[in-house]
Amino acid sequence: MRTNLLSGVRVLAVEQYGAAPFGTQLLGHLGAEVVKIEQPGDGDVSRSVGPLFRDDLPETARSVFFQGLNGGKKSLTLSLAHERGRQILLELAASADAVVSNLRGDVPDRLGLTFDRLRAANPRIVCGHLTGYGRAGERAARPGYDYLMQAELGYFDLTGEPEGAPSRMGISMIDLTGGVVLALATVSGILRARATGQGGDVDVSLFDVALFSLNYPAHWYLNGGLRTSRLARSAHPSLTPCQSYRTADGWIYLMCNKEKFWPLLCERIGRPEWGREPRFRTFADRLAARGELTGLLDEELSTRTTAEWLAVFGDAVPAAPILTLPEAMDSPMVQDSDRVERIDVGTGTALRMLASPIRADGPARPPTSAPALGEQTDEVLTALGRTAAELGELRALGVI
Repeated sequence: MRTNLLSGVRVLAVEQYGAAPFGTQLLGHLGAEVVKIEQPGDGDVSRSVGPLFRDDLPETARSVFFQGLNGGKKSLTLSLAHERGRQILLELAASADAVVSNLRGDVPDRLGLTFDRLRAANPRIVCGHLTGYGRAGERAARPGYDYLMQAELGYFDLTGEPEGAPSRMGISMIDLTGGVVLALATVSGILRARATGQGGDVDVSLFDVALFSLNYPAHWYLNGGLRTSRLARSAHPSLTPCQSYRTADGWIYLMCNKEKFWPLLCERIGRPEWGREPRFRTFADRLAARGELTGLLDEELSTRTTAEWLAVFGDAVPAAPILTLPEAMDSPMVQDSDRVERIDVGTGTALRMLASPIRADGPARPPTSAPALGEQTDEVLTALGRTAAELGELRALGVI
């Protein structure tokens, strides 16, 4: 749902690919005006990322990957490598609440995107930086990407079956989480600026986000030397039953992560005596007997289909079907709701995009598609006082 919680907030976004665009799109869903600043000519590299393109969209906005990260934004083409482009940035910053970027750590200062470079134009400006490894230190100039973070920080070691090769997560969760953290940091900076009149830099790195997100496995190791690694059937490292089990037609995931759920599960599958069995009484007991329990539960659960067991468990036992992505997208929980938005693109067809997960009181705003490259350049610069002749000159110079 798109709301107006951030109505009146203006964000300039020097962004590319997935991480920062995911975060600024959330800000846009909340009502902020997001002006996406792109290099003239090619723009954000994600405009060309496949495999799916829509021929009924503008030529530079046909990538569905791009659409899923940039809905509702404005696109301004502006070369920050050109002196006149940097001057226009200063003018834009004067009326903006924040400038955010996701660039290599040594680039924001060079392009004039830091508080020191923009404070003269606006002492309240918040400069949000999402980098690979930070803007200082030996890795500041090193490119940083999601899968590299997962590889270096143990995510591959935690993902997949024990006998399989180390594996990354199925989607770019570090990028997406990094974008959310950038959005939080930026809004926090804006709150401070509005309260005190003082802007500043806020820094987020993919490395730090990936490290912080390790949370309990990292804390177990740091405080007890305990190594958590890949477990069969995506099992929990200490709670049982909490893993996938076979059914008559596929798989089901059970998550009995409170002691009360174990006897309830046993009752629902027609084995109440297991809930009273001393060998299975506590989490520790069941962990020691995990192999035996896996065989027992597989045998019982294989007598019915996944859907039948879900009906039996109802609200009493935490359980979920293990679906393919198409099955998940086509499920009633997704389709029979407002979780998928239909965006009119003016051709008699619609884009179907996932809606914001944030729900708030107040009227919803209709969703709009992502902009063509430079679609709002004239609009934004005319508002700064540029004439048609000046716009033509800037285009001839390659500034816009």
